[in-house]
Amino acid sequence: MGFLAVLLALLIEQARPLAFNNPVHAMLRGWSRSVRRNLDAGGHGHGWVAWALAVVFPSAVAALVYHALWQIGAIFAFMWSVAVLYVTLGFRQFSHHFSQIRRSLEEGDERAAREQLAQWLRVDAASLPRTELLRQVIEHSVLAAHRHVFGVFFCFIVLWVIGLGPAGAVLYRLAEYLSRNWRARPDGTPSQSLRDAAATAWRWVDHWPARATALGFAVVGNFEEAVGSWRADADRFAPGSDGVVLAATSGALNVNLTPQATDSDPSDDSEPGLRPDPQLAHLGSVVGLVWRAVVLWMLLLALLTLARF
Repeated sequence: MGFLAVLLALLIEQARPLAFNNPVHAMLRGWSRSVRRNLDAGGHGHGWVAWALAVVFPSAVAALVYHALWQIGAIFAFMWSVAVLYVTLGFRQFSHHFSQIRRSLEEGDERAAREQLAQWLRVDAASLPRTELLRQVIEHSVLAAHRHVFGVFFCFIVLWVIGLGPAGAVLYRLAEYLSRNWRARPDGTPSQSLRDAAATAWRWVDHWPARATALGFAVVGNFEEAVGSWRADADRFAPGSDGVVLAATSGALNVNLTPQATDSDPSDDSEPGLRPDPQLAHLGSVVGLVWRAVVLWMLLLALLTLARF
């Protein structure tokens, strides 16, 4: 059932992508905002109580609904799993940004590509050199694929195997959302305890999914280079689990994804192995790498499903 639920959710999402301002995501954003406003008292314990209510409670509800529907009929539990996966997992939640930038670059319109990247990341990209522009497109596309597809997939499977239905997908997406939303703002909110709880919990939740994503990229890409880069240089790419995913991607594609050295830091060495800088052709390689990894994990899930039967 898990394999069919993921497959059907991906197919539906490709045919009818979920709008950005859809009611489900708006409801969850409102829920997290309400929890923050009502429980952010500044104490250390308050941060964890707020995080548990904002993330664990909806995940538990998803699991309870799954079990209630299972008592009525397996088909209803299956439909619930597909519905939850449809709103938590999918390429179309971010791929339009990548597609627009890639199209602009292929047409030679770097100005439009920079504007689209700035709109996606909400940063100033007007002065980025072409190599850095390509690097950032690859980097954020890979991380988005991890957070919207592979991470959700991994957590869904882990909790589905132990009988919690689609709770893992809800847990992962909400934990990732709060790690971004509960950050310091100009008005001083949220409190430090809330920010620490969201950041720490996200590191825990994303630890194994990130390594599963990196392993998948290594298997379907250049395995030796990916594993070597992952083991030796993850900290050079980004802090935490993001560095693991980016290091494996760099090795799997044989492309330099380390940020360019600045004049103020001329000692910053180039990436080990003298990998080539990103080129336009690497955007197509990223698409191929991600889809091969999807096929790999779907095949493994199909085998797991057959083993359960």
